[in-house]
Amino acid sequence: MKKIGILGASGSVGMQGLDIIRQHPEEYKLVSFAVGRSIDLAKEIIEEFSPAIVSVQNEADKRELQDYDIEVVHGEAGLIAVAGYPDNDMLLNAILGSVGLRPTLHAIEQGIDIALANKETLVVAGELVMQQAKKYGVNILPVDSEHSAIFQCLNGENPDNIEKIIITASGGSFRDKTRSELENVTLEDALNHPNWSMGQKITIDSATMMNKGLEVIEAKWLFDLPIEKIETILHQESVIHSMVEFNDTSVIAQLGTPDMRMPILYAFSYPDRLPRQGERLDLAKLGTLNFKEMDFDRFRCLKFAYEAIKIGGTMPVVMNAVNEVAVQMFLNGEISFLDIERLIEREMQQHEVIQHPDLETILKVDADYKSRHYEV
Repeated sequence: MKKIGILGASGSVGMQGLDIIRQHPEEYKLVSFAVGRSIDLAKEIIEEFSPAIVSVQNEADKRELQDYDIEVVHGEAGLIAVAGYPDNDMLLNAILGSVGLRPTLHAIEQGIDIALANKETLVVAGELVMQQAKKYGVNILPVDSEHSAIFQCLNGENPDNIEKIIITASGGSFRDKTRSELENVTLEDALNHPNWSMGQKITIDSATMMNKGLEVIEAKWLFDLPIEKIETILHQESVIHSMVEFNDTSVIAQLGTPDMRMPILYAFSYPDRLPRQGERLDLAKLGTLNFKEMDFDRFRCLKFAYEAIKIGGTMPVVMNAVNEVAVQMFLNGEISFLDIERLIEREMQQHEVIQHPDLETILKVDADYKSRHYEV
C-alpha cells in the first residue's frame, strides 16, 4: 500500500486526489494533508481517512481540530512537516503558488517521491529542484494533464530522439475574443472555462494564457529540454493533452477526457496503471479535433513566459510573483483583465536579473515582489 501526503487537499486537484484514494482503498492511504482555512472540510477528511497529521494555515484554527486524535500543525512549518512526514511514500503537491517550494524541497530531502501539480515550484526554482531530486534519487511525476501526457509519450523513448514537445492549450475563457474585446470583460466571464473545472486562480491564468506559460517553463525543467524544443498550439477540445515529435517525423499524442483524476492516478500508480471509473473518450461521437497556431501578440502572457525562461535567473520568479498579485487584484475588482499583463510586462522590464540564484535569493525576490503595492 502506498502512503500519500497531500498539500492543498481542499483545492480542486487535492480533492480529486482524495477521490483517487477513495476509489482505491486497497492501494493508497492518506497519512498526511494540509488545508488553508477550510476547517470543516479538514474535519470531513480526518473522519473519512484517519490520517496521522494535518496542517492548517493559522494557529487559531488548530483549536477547531483539538478533539481529534491527530497531530495538528500550522503555517509554513506545518506544510513542511506534512510534506516530509516520515510515513509518506509520495507527496501530491497541489498547493497554489511558490509557497509550495520549501515543502517540496524538504520532501525531496527525505527521499519522498513528488506528484507535482504545483507549477510554481519549478517555475521559480526548477534548476534547484531537479538537481535535488537527482541528488536524492527522487521521482518528480507530473500531474498537470499536459506534462503527464508528455511523460507518457516519452516512456521507453530515447530523449536524444526528441525533435520537440507540443503543449496543447484550450485558449481559456476568451479564446475567441480579440484584444479589443478583452478591455471590458468581467470576472464572471473570465471564470467560465469552456472545458475544465479548476480553481479561480488557475482559471484566470488559463484565460490570460499565463497558465500555459508556466507549463512551458515547467516542461523545460521536467524534461531537460532547451526552450526552442517546446512548442504550444491551440486545441479547443482539450482531448489531445500534449504531443511529442521525434526525429523520424513520428508524432505521439496522449488523448483523454478533460479530467484531472487520470493524470493524478497515473502519477500515483506509475509505472503501473490502475482502472478508474470515469467518462470514456468516444472519438466517433466527438467527430472533429481542431488546432490553431499560437498567436503571441494575442496571448501576451505566454510570450512573457518564453522571454522569462530565455533570460533565466530571477526573471521567472518576478514574472510569477507579479502574476499572482495581479490575478488577485483582478479577482478583487481592483484592476481590469488586461491590466494583469500590463503589470507583468512593466515589472519584468524594470527587473535587474540575478543569474543562478540560491534558494534564499529566490525566496527574497519572490517575497519582495509579492509585498509591493502596484498601480496601473
